[in-house]
Formats: sequence, C-alpha cells, structure tokens
Amino acid sequence: MAFTDIFKKKNTAASAPALPILPQEIYEAGVLDLQDVIAPHALKVSSRELDLGEKIARTFFVISYPRFLTTGWFAPIINMDKVIDISIFIHPMDTNEMLRKFQKKVAEVQSQITTREQKGMVRDPMLDTAYSDLEHLRDNLQQAQERIFEVGLYLTIYGNTREEIDKVESEVRSVLESRLVYIRPALFQQEQGFRSVLPLATDELDVHTKLNSAPLSSIFPFISFDLTSNRGILYGINRHNSSLILFDRFSLENYNSVTFAKSGAGKSYMTKLEILRSLMFDTEVIVIDPEREYEYLAETVGGRYFNISLSSEHHINPFDLAIPREDENPADILRSNIITLVGLFRIMLGGLTPGEDAIIDKAITETYALKDITAEANFAAIEPPLLSDFELVLSGMEGSESLVQRLSKYTSGTWAGFMNRPTNVDMNKKLVVFSVRDMEDDLKPVAMYIITHHIWNVVRKELRKRLLVIDEAWWMMRSADTASFLFSIAKRGRKYFLGISTITQDVSDFLSSPYGIPMITNSSIQMLLRQSPTSVDLVQSTFKLSDEEKYLLLESDVGEGIFFAGLKHVAIKVIASYTEDQIITSDPSQILAIKKAKQEISDAAENINPDTAPATEHAPSATATVAPVSIAPEKPEDDGEARTAL
Repeated sequence: MAFTDIFKKKNTAASAPALPILPQEIYEAGVLDLQDVIAPHALKVSSRELDLGEKIARTFFVISYPRFLTTGWFAPIINMDKVIDISIFIHPMDTNEMLRKFQKKVAEVQSQITTREQKGMVRDPMLDTAYSDLEHLRDNLQQAQERIFEVGLYLTIYGNTREEIDKVESEVRSVLESRLVYIRPALFQQEQGFRSVLPLATDELDVHTKLNSAPLSSIFPFISFDLTSNRGILYGINRHNSSLILFDRFSLENYNSVTFAKSGAGKSYMTKLEILRSLMFDTEVIVIDPEREYEYLAETVGGRYFNISLSSEHHINPFDLAIPREDENPADILRSNIITLVGLFRIMLGGLTPGEDAIIDKAITETYALKDITAEANFAAIEPPLLSDFELVLSGMEGSESLVQRLSKYTSGTWAGFMNRPTNVDMNKKLVVFSVRDMEDDLKPVAMYIITHHIWNVVRKELRKRLLVIDEAWWMMRSADTASFLFSIAKRGRKYFLGISTITQDVSDFLSSPYGIPMITNSSIQMLLRQSPTSVDLVQSTFKLSDEEKYLLLESDVGEGIFFAGLKHVAIKVIASYTEDQIITSDPSQILAIKKAKQEISDAAENINPDTAPATEHAPSATATVAPVSIAPEKPEDDGEARTAL
C-alpha cells in the first residue's frame, strides 16, 4: 500500500472512527516498486507532447496509405539514426464477415457504374479501378490466399528540446510522405498514445486502417542494412542479419581505405585476410610492415620480403627517377622528384630554414646535372646519383656548412649504410613486403618515406591493379612532409590503378595531422574495430557515430567492428577459413605451434634413409619444400571456432 492510498483512506473515512495504522502498512508504504525507480521525476501532459523531465516525447499515428506499398518502404524509419519507439497492432478480422461487406460494396460500385452508363456519362476510371480491386481481393479471400486485418501503426519520437523534436518530426514526415504515407499527432491523446507505444500490448489509441496480408507484410520491422556488391572479396559477415559483406574496392569511386583499431583488435589479421583474398583476384599487393608481421604470409604465397635496416643488404636510392610514360613529360617527373627530395631532406635534417630550403633545391638540381640528368635525358639509360654525390655538390655551395655537417651521419656516419647505395630491390612478385621493424625509431619516418617514394615510382612505370598497405600509418602522419606525400599518393593513386590502405592504432596522432581527415574523406572504405576508451570519443565525433555504435566499438570482440562503404555502414565480424587462419594468424601461441609442427616434419624428413626409402616418384625427399598450410597444428573439432578465433 502506497502513502497515497493511506492518505486517501484517512480522508475518505473522515466520518468513520479512526483506525490504527498497522506497522505492516507503514513498511509497505516505504517499499519502492520497479515503476517507482524507472518513472521520471515529473510528468507534464499537453495536447501535442509529453514532458518526461529530461526528455520530450511526441506520439503519431498513421492515417493513410497509398494504393500500393512496396517492400521495405518502412526501412528508412526503422534504420533512422534517431530514438524512435514503434508499435504495430494487428487485429485479424473474420473473413466471412469481410466477404459479406465486400459483396455489398461491390454491388454499390457496380450500381454506380451501371447508372453512369445508362445516363451516357463518361467512364469514371476510379470506379473501374475500385471494382477491379474489390473483385480481386474477394477472390483471394474466398480462396484463403489473403486475410484482412485492422492495423494500427504508432510512432513516438524523443528529443531534449522542442526544437530538436520538431526537427525529428520533420525528418520522419518527409520520409513517410515521400511514400504517400501520412501521419497525424495524437492530439489530446498523448498519454494514451505513449502507453500504446510502450511494450505493454495495450492499444489505447484505437486508430486503425484495414490492410490485407500483402501490404501488411511490407511493414515487417525486423530489417537492417545490407552492404554488399555483386563482385569482390569477402570482408566479413554482417552482424545485423548474417549476410555477406562483399566488395571490390576497385569498383568504388576511389580505391583507398582506412582502418582504426586498438592493439590486439585484429586489424593486421583482417588486413592479411584481405591481402590473401585480393591476390586471388589478380591484384598485386605491396606492404610497408613496421612489425615484421607479414613475413610468413609473403613466404607462403611466394612473394618477396625485404628487411630495410642499417645492416640490411637491401637498399633504396632516393635519387632514383621514375621512367616517364607516354602521357608524361620528363621535365614534370624531374621537377616532382626534386620537390619530393626536398621534403625528404627536411625530415632527415630536422627541418630547414627558407634559405636552407633554397640551397637544398639548387644542390639537388646540380647533383642531377652532374650525372647529365636533365629534362631531355633518357632516365632509363643513366645511372642516378647517390647521397654522397649530393653531399659533394652541397659542400661546394656557400652557406651550406651546417647542412653538410647534419648530412654527414647519412653518408659517412652511423646511418651511412642505409641509403647511400644503389637500389637493389626487385619488385617483380604479386606480393612484396618491406619491413622496417629493425630500423631505429628515429629513422622509421625517413625509411617509410623513401620506401613509399620508390613504390610510387614503380607504380607509375606500368599500369596494373595494385594495393599498397601501410601498417601503423601514424608513423608517416607524425611529419607534415611524409603525411603530405602520402596524401598526394592517395589522391593520385586512382589514375594509376592503385589503392591505398592505411592502418593505425594511434588514432589521436593520425587525426591530429592536418592530413588525417582528408585521408579519411578520400577513402571509400573505412573500418573501425575495437577502440580504447581514451580514443573512442574522438572516433565517434570524426565518423558521426551514435552512442549505440560507440558502445559497440568499446564492447566488440576481436575482429568485430563497423564497416563503412560510402554513406552506409554495418556491424561486421571478420571470419577466416581454417587454412587462411593458419597463414595469417598473429596469435603467438598459434605461431609457436606452427613452427613446432614445421620443425617436426623437417626433422622427420632428415631422418629418412635414402637406401631404405621406397623408390617411387612420389616418395618425399629430404630437400622437399613443405607447404606451410599442410604443417598447421591439429585442427580444432569445431571449425567455426577456428574461423572466428583471431
């Protein structure tokens, strides 16, 4: 018994003798029910809305439908990024009673048609259409192919202010009225309308429209976005409806993508899976790998792996020039390369003053001239200069003492073995990986800049379908010059059939760069996997996510997130087959198991005695190469678990 009940009892029984209030009644009056906890602090009911304290609610009902309802017409309302409560009340009607009513209605319409004919009036198309529809519906009812229902469709929208709720109402109206569906507010019935929309199954508004089975089925509310194309690779499973997310990045407006995820969220796993599947569609893939995660993948598919470090045998000469294509001017190639080298020296030398910038520019031009490289020269027939040649030219220029001193560590100092040698990198495989894991952190931006520049020169030489993957791209976004160069490639890559895939776990560093947002806007595909609480707000504001999507990114499992393609996005789960998982896994325990199995097979092959081995052409030899996928650890019993274990 509530306090209000006790109060009423005392007042209504004023004339009766006072009864003592029992302790049990006092205890029950102080107990909170669930409705007391969830109820708003105050409630104000007006003619058009309910003020629920912190929120304003406004309820509408549908009063009119068009003659035809197409499948999925209600989907834009259900998928609208607004807080909307929807109730659909369906009341079946007796078929025999409806047949009797239709028979009477058909007689009325037929009588009107006959009367007009007798009077010699022009035929009324509306009457003919009504007669045809009624007869068709009667036949379907008689054959039990259709049923008639009284349907009430109610919507409650919410907002923090009246301006906000008016805006939501305008959006809902425009979507529905574009489909000839009209709604009205529940004037002076907002309380009844609000209760009708609550999950209590009570229809207090009682505003119904008669619909048969076919149009009623078009209001089916359990739908979600499908995000797929007719061709492409499998990126994952749509978590809304378990449909496949298939896309060909080379069929979109540009071929670029960005991926944001915290460490351990499965971004490298997902990227390697995309690479493996892209190779099957005759796509050449080039990877800049900062953590040596793609070496096993490169070995498995027969690709090339280059370890770029100070002690490495692989070298790239930054003074290399791209071979001009038929539609390119050699003078433009030379000028572009000089500008790129100025940006490189700006990174290497810790920044340049305007005077030093001019000296560097002039020294680069003279260095090329020293090798007879001009706009009229044949770039393919001339050996490009080295960094030591540039240092020699620079040392003879006035005001270059400080520049020469800072440059010396790259030519004769500790870092001399890195770039002061001719290029000996051959990119003639479908998959090429450049690893910079063993490069010192101070030199990683320089190394990634030089590698990217070399890749760009190779890409421009011949038109092929290529994908450039830059893992941990935040290294390049830390410097304005490397970020600018990466952005220029992302903008121009489509012309050369090149897609750029940038991956990063440091969202703040990436987005703090002036080129961070432009990189996102120039990417047709975006992938957001699990985010850390410290960066999720920045991701939410950048991608305009709802609070529900924000919490989805916080609570997602490994390999789960949100997949964007154009203006649409869905929740995705990345799934690999067992064989794919063994090739691309980054799980240390799985990698150790694979290495152990590989070593056991290798030891067994070495222990085979050639004298006693069966002399057949299928007998394994001690030097036979064993495919990595065949030496995987024992397959789990549940193959589905193996696919989803990232």
